[in-house]
Amino acid sequence: MCGVGGVVRADRDEPVADGALRRMAAALRHRGPDGYGLARGAGVGLVSTRLAIVDLVGGWQPMQARPGGPVLVYNGEVYNHLELAADLRREGVHLRTGTDTEVVLRLLERRGLEALPLLNGQFALAWWEPGPRRLTLVRDRFGVRPLHHALTAGGDLVFGSEPGALFASGEVSPAPDLHGLDDVFTTWGARAPRTVFRDVSQVRPGHAVVWQAGRVVHDAAWWSPDVGSRTDPAHQPLEPLLRDSVRLRLRADVDVGAYLSGGLDSSLLTALALQESDRPLRTFSVAFDDPRYDESPWQQQVAAALGTVHHVLRVGPSDIADGFRETVVHAATPLVRTAPVPMRLLARSAREHGITVVATGEGADELFLGYDVFKEVLARRRSVEHPAHAAALDALYPHLADRARGPGWRRALSAAGDAADPLFSHQPRAVATHAVTGALYREDVRQELDGVGSLDRLRAQLPLAFDGWDDVERATWLELTTLLEPYLLAAQGDRASMAHGVEGRYPFLDHRVFEHAMGLPRAERLSASADKVALRRLATRLLPPEVAARPKQPYRAPEVLPFFGVDAPAWVADALSPAALEATGVFDGQRAQGLVRRCRDGRVQGQREAMALVSVLSTQVWFEEHCGPGRVRHDEETSRPRVVLDLDETAWEVSA
Repeated sequence: MCGVGGVVRADRDEPVADGALRRMAAALRHRGPDGYGLARGAGVGLVSTRLAIVDLVGGWQPMQARPGGPVLVYNGEVYNHLELAADLRREGVHLRTGTDTEVVLRLLERRGLEALPLLNGQFALAWWEPGPRRLTLVRDRFGVRPLHHALTAGGDLVFGSEPGALFASGEVSPAPDLHGLDDVFTTWGARAPRTVFRDVSQVRPGHAVVWQAGRVVHDAAWWSPDVGSRTDPAHQPLEPLLRDSVRLRLRADVDVGAYLSGGLDSSLLTALALQESDRPLRTFSVAFDDPRYDESPWQQQVAAALGTVHHVLRVGPSDIADGFRETVVHAATPLVRTAPVPMRLLARSAREHGITVVATGEGADELFLGYDVFKEVLARRRSVEHPAHAAALDALYPHLADRARGPGWRRALSAAGDAADPLFSHQPRAVATHAVTGALYREDVRQELDGVGSLDRLRAQLPLAFDGWDDVERATWLELTTLLEPYLLAAQGDRASMAHGVEGRYPFLDHRVFEHAMGLPRAERLSASADKVALRRLATRLLPPEVAARPKQPYRAPEVLPFFGVDAPAWVADALSPAALEATGVFDGQRAQGLVRRCRDGRVQGQREAMALVSVLSTQVWFEEHCGPGRVRHDEETSRPRVVLDLDETAWEVSA
């Protein structure tokens, strides 16, 4: 696992400054704390920072198979690299290392982009071909690993794992993208290729972007999620498939741990990991002081039943307040919830215990229909078509015990969005997220958005197959593309864990598991009485029965109390002052004061206002740390690089 970055020039005679590459290395060092490498040539410079997991001695980057050949910088893991390496050797390829990096490089050399479907893993890579002076950027199927880029006015391309690397290069200046921010305040994250920074793009999940001669000549999908698959999965049962996914994701030359929430998904993965590993398994959990969020009794029960070496991180309101700023800095985006803060603190705890790789359960709810949004869309559709069935809406979201049920609740859910809207399934969430926050925009922000909201843009980007999908299939695609990738795998996933050099691995996001789940009959995923039916059936053989049957408890963290309780940090009041809000230029300073007063007085009206408070406060921090005059700046990395490739002389030096 690494951080990658670089600059390629439209004019090969214009050099890339060594200082720019070293600043990019410093900006990415948290992703790769074990060292870094550089590659430099005419009009090109590449950098990689390394978190050593596979072939600890030989896996340094940038990597070049032969002098004068293509160069790869690569962030991620290809879990089936041993099998792919065996295939390459049978074809007569000599491999110098035991790394997946070299396997990917050789496959790209031999097959080009046609090699990508062979890769089972999570990755973001940059492949430089010196002959045609062509740079190819690729991102994995689900967008587990990030990759950002910007095209300058002169046609140069600057890229990096995180936006901070682009800004550290000195080639790109940070400024807010209001449409990207509006995405965050609607669907919780900016949707690729858009980001929250003007003129900075993301490679879309499952896409390849090719730059040559000063322009992007190719930007297309090499894989896309077919949620309407009718493939019969019977020939490949779930249990051996999921076991194999877990087995592959235990491959490492370091110990692999697991995050254990106490819910079905992480508990099932932990049980499988114990059976597939020949090493003791350490598990890590977050516990909260507030019982509304705490799942520690379930975590302890599973850890005791399975016999893991378990570590608990207890998080209180002051921990969230104290960790909020740094979490926003690493997320490089405003947040709508505080939930990423404990996840970053958990990664820090895992690192302190010597663990740099953790398996975690993201993806199961999207694939096996575990979220209430899937039940909700079916119940809402029934209530629209048969109003007498509206009472079924009362059973949704049982964790929101403070929300009143009854006719008002039913009417609000039933009326949330036109039944003919292709986004029907996600209208309630989008409205709930945006209603209060969007009302606080400054007038000039509203004018720049020009009446085109995040959902309007999303409707224009739906795939051609969308019209042929049913409500649940549409909801699945929307969960994968508007919540999983931009938020759960990004701010709450990759940025939270890699802030401390910890790699998260996601067995449910093996593309084979995805294809199996999409081919299952609906009743194997969501029945009238249960969700995640196939997973629960498997779990009954591996877990305590009460865990296998446990209802979903969404992971949340306290959102208002940390910033207005007795131990609230002083900077919060300053950041939320009218003058500070006006200086940032997103929210109306006076209009926001009503929300601030209600939060301060303990009169917050439900989740909408709590999320608005986090949105406003995190925007203030994000702007100050990334776009303001006092923004984060990086000095040049001064330590000696472990690898230096001189691409002009087609020779390399590898340091001891």
